[in-house]
Amino acid sequence: MEKTLKELAESVGGEAEGDVQVRIKGVSGIKEAGVGEITFIANMKYIGELASTRASAVIAAPGIDVGGRPCLRAKNPYFAFAKVLTLFTPKKKFPTGVMDGAHVSPEAHIGRDAAIYADVFLEAGVKIGDRSVLYPGVYVGDGSSLGADCIIYPGVVIREGVKIGDRVIIHGGAVIGGDGFGYATDGGKHFKIPQIGGVVIEDDVEIGSNAAIDRGALEDTVIRRGTKIDNLVQIAHNVVVGEDSIIVAQAGISGSTELGRYVVLAGQVGLVGHIKIGDGVQVGAQSGVMNNIDAGETYLGSPAMPHKEFLKIQAALRKLPELRKRVIYLEKKLEKYTRTEE
Repeated sequence: MEKTLKELAESVGGEAEGDVQVRIKGVSGIKEAGVGEITFIANMKYIGELASTRASAVIAAPGIDVGGRPCLRAKNPYFAFAKVLTLFTPKKKFPTGVMDGAHVSPEAHIGRDAAIYADVFLEAGVKIGDRSVLYPGVYVGDGSSLGADCIIYPGVVIREGVKIGDRVIIHGGAVIGGDGFGYATDGGKHFKIPQIGGVVIEDDVEIGSNAAIDRGALEDTVIRRGTKIDNLVQIAHNVVVGEDSIIVAQAGISGSTELGRYVVLAGQVGLVGHIKIGDGVQVGAQSGVMNNIDAGETYLGSPAMPHKEFLKIQAALRKLPELRKRVIYLEKKLEKYTRTEE
């Protein structure tokens, strides 16, 4: 497939500049791009690479000097790059229907043009939406449902009582609807509390490899529309994650915690249970959150604290060696003065 720069700009809502008829047949990074390809500048630290790139055109924000090259101007170059890359990435075609070697309960319902690969196991009452794809080794438990256009990669476990919306992507090894970690302790013994809630995953959610989203103890665990969850994330029972949130690898959210919309949890962030995180909150990597956070705040550290306070503490920490020497010096002087007085 080839498109002119003008056609690409129209497709992504940008503006073409320079030779708008230059033909583009692919997308590549600024160092790897060749003739006939378009590249992008989203981070200004790579601006020096423009002089040597062989790309036929570049995606850049308004006002960025691209050295006279044909340019697709966009307010958000990285987003424009993603849309252009999608245009040049053909959708995979799947064989439709139930393939040999799949186990499908007679009481399961398979939507139109769905693809059910060998070694998939669907229990009674399962519903699979139109055009959804289940790769080998997927298990779906009693009464669970998937909407249309979902992609479930190999080895995913979807337990009973899970409701998944449309266009959801779940990567290999993820477990959705496993038992929440709930025990009542008496006399030093731990009694398992039945986890009778479910999991609700709304439309356009993506879940990374080996992530675990536990079922609720009584009510459902809920992942709202558009949220993206990275690999190796743990979400405990009765958590609610708001719309369009981002949860990065190895983050862990304890039970009954609620996240608002557009929340970002960086890698290895840990949240205690039963707290509320407001809309638009950002929490830096390896932070430990112990309390509620108001909307729009940025927190760092363990225990997590407001961004500005964290930076002040870090600045003070750098002065500790010098401060320690000063304290030792003053202690010695004070000791000498005290002895003289005696």
